[in-house]
Amino acid sequence: MTTFIQLHLLTSYPPANLNRDDLGRPKTALMGGVQRLRVSSQSLKRAWRTSELFQRALEGHVGTRTKEMGTRVRDRLTKAGIPESDAAKWAQAVAEVFGKLKGTGEEIEQLAHFSPIEVSAIDTLGDTLVSERRAPRADELSRLLQVRHGAADIALFGRMLAANPSFNTEAAAQVAHAISVHKVAVEDDYFTAVDDLNRGEEDMGAAHIGETEFAAGLFYLYVCIDRDVLRRNLQEDDELTAKALRALIEAAATVAPTGKQNSFASRAYASYILAEKGMRQPRSLSVAFLKPVSGADILADAVAVLEETRENMDKVYGHLSDVSPCVVNAAKGEGRLEDLLKFVSEPLPEKKGAR
Repeated sequence: MTTFIQLHLLTSYPPANLNRDDLGRPKTALMGGVQRLRVSSQSLKRAWRTSELFQRALEGHVGTRTKEMGTRVRDRLTKAGIPESDAAKWAQAVAEVFGKLKGTGEEIEQLAHFSPIEVSAIDTLGDTLVSERRAPRADELSRLLQVRHGAADIALFGRMLAANPSFNTEAAAQVAHAISVHKVAVEDDYFTAVDDLNRGEEDMGAAHIGETEFAAGLFYLYVCIDRDVLRRNLQEDDELTAKALRALIEAAATVAPTGKQNSFASRAYASYILAEKGMRQPRSLSVAFLKPVSGADILADAVAVLEETRENMDKVYGHLSDVSPCVVNAAKGEGRLEDLLKFVSEPLPEKKGAR
């Protein structure tokens, strides 16, 4: 049976533009008949994966997403004295292992996620080519891709390699788009910048005039992790599986998207986290917010309606969790993040009589 870990987070962001659309506006969505703020799952996952917290907790087990690994290989070869023409051909051969080449260069068309083991294998092959002054052999190229890659971020968020589908990795974590629990209005911020050396003798006007859009919101975020897929992706390494779970959950609770942070300083920790763990089919609790939350205390009301929805779901469908959920409510000073991290990282206890 599969063990699912589910996280329900409520995080309040002050005026911000965390995740922009193609026009530079905060992303939105229509839900329950009203406009809501939205932060895409892609934005969230990148913020978590590249955060200092995640990188430090999983040092040596975090991959690199790039189109330019072939360019890196070419530069490494040319710096070691390989002629430009040979270096380019050899680098293209390496790059093609991970994707279709873009044009006549060494860059591939789509981003590829390289594990640390694969980057090390590429560097080792490059050193061999330099020392032996020859092109890479087919067998050497085929060994660059690793099924047993050991990269926690690839294990969590998956990998798709169109050139070599057999090396795809199924994502263990599913992350919903965070959405505000209440109706929002996107506002405009008109601003000016003054030239410090302008004494106003000829021109009293601003040196720069600009406009940016922003909004504030209390967001509901749902994350679901298939613990067994994660463990399988990490070659049954229990210690690394636990580390990956702890790093992901702590990042989700404490790391904000990076958009416009210098302009708004809109960093925030989750005010409320509900963690569930069990073997039944998972479900989001976003239905709790189809009716927009309103009133003087939006956070307290959002917590109340979320918990009521969970209780009512359990009454109808039976208890989803095989163990009591773990709750952190920072607004009330209840619960500890460390206890929640321990809860999500430990496997389910074996039932009595189970074999």
